[in-house]
Amino acid sequence: MSVLRRAITWEISESEDSDHDLKSELNRDESCQKETDSRGEPEALSSQEKPTDLPSSPAKSDSRVALSAPEASGGTPSPARKRRSREEIEEARLKAKERKEERERQRAARAREKEERKREQQRRREAAETLKSLRPENCIKSLTVCVDPALLQHDGSDILLDTLAMLEWRFSVESQRLSRSITWTRDLPQAEDGQARVEEEQMVLVLTLADFVDIVISVKEMVNRDGEETGTVLSPLLECLNRNKVVTMLVTDFESDHWMKEYFPEQMLRTKLGMKDQDVEEVLVYLQLYKNISVVFVESWQDITDHVCAVTKALSKRPSKLLTERAELPFCVDGSWAGGARVGRDGSGLRAVWVRQIQQLNRVSPAVAAAVAEAFPSPRLLLQAYQNSGSEAEKKSILAGLSVKTEGKERRVGPDISARMYRSLTAENPQLVLD
Repeated sequence: MSVLRRAITWEISESEDSDHDLKSELNRDESCQKETDSRGEPEALSSQEKPTDLPSSPAKSDSRVALSAPEASGGTPSPARKRRSREEIEEARLKAKERKEERERQRAARAREKEERKREQQRRREAAETLKSLRPENCIKSLTVCVDPALLQHDGSDILLDTLAMLEWRFSVESQRLSRSITWTRDLPQAEDGQARVEEEQMVLVLTLADFVDIVISVKEMVNRDGEETGTVLSPLLECLNRNKVVTMLVTDFESDHWMKEYFPEQMLRTKLGMKDQDVEEVLVYLQLYKNISVVFVESWQDITDHVCAVTKALSKRPSKLLTERAELPFCVDGSWAGGARVGRDGSGLRAVWVRQIQQLNRVSPAVAAAVAEAFPSPRLLLQAYQNSGSEAEKKSILAGLSVKTEGKERRVGPDISARMYRSLTAENPQLVLD
């Protein structure tokens, strides 16, 4: 009954039928309900169990049709949708595909730019870290001083180890190719595992007086045989030299507590071992010129320790110096005074360039350079003055009498600077020393 009542309520509220039609419709529905009850069907049926197809009058059908599809009086029908051809559909599909591909290309380009920026930042970060590691205070941390165990058998060798430990430098005691030698190794910063090392070419060989005498005798025999490299004493040393090693011999007397100050090393060797000064000098010159071996006579283990520390500091400064030497102009120094001068298209600024050129000479102050440029505004005028002068002495002293004013004081350029200016502008030998 609830369904029927809702239907009746809807029909009453929505339809425009007369009261007579409504009453006849209600009577017809009640008669239908009574027929269903007499057939034995349950009186109360749920909304899901009631039949959906109910008989309705023609007026009701007409009213539903009228409600379902009302026509507005005076309205215009909607225009019919134009059907696209196959060519237009294909063209639209191609345009959509092109737009999609363009978006993909732009997205890929943005991704590549982002990745390139990341790589550039990574390269800059790595370059900054590498430059920071090349500083002497950081580079010395990657050096290791390798000491041969044979050196530790001498009294006083603990001075070397205690000094290295006090300075917090890394050192190790391990066997070397040459007995009683000291070498250096450096850790490579670019190694991923951090274990790769490179051996420096510097080597310090600590010798006693007896060892040095044997080397002197072997070198003398080698010189007498026209440089034939034979001999049991020099064989290990020559093998290290073939490995591009730079050897420094530290000769000392471990047996005595101190050296006799009134004797030179050559005199001491001659006195103690009966050698001639000429023999020692010939050996020293031969080792220095032909084998690049330096011989240093030291007094004690403190001198040996000082030499080892000096070499270690020099090795720590070497990477930064090599980096500086790889520049385009390594001779240019830093500082505002060392900068150039701007020259305009009209020639303005050439006077400042001329002043800077004069100031490049040694011991030439800005005041002296300004005085020379004031008397001769260009190099061509100064060269013409040299050509018009008579003798060589007159040419060298042409600038000597120029007045220079500095801090209220007046002085002259002087003959020294005048002569150097003359040589710098007229000399044809590029290797000429001006001072």
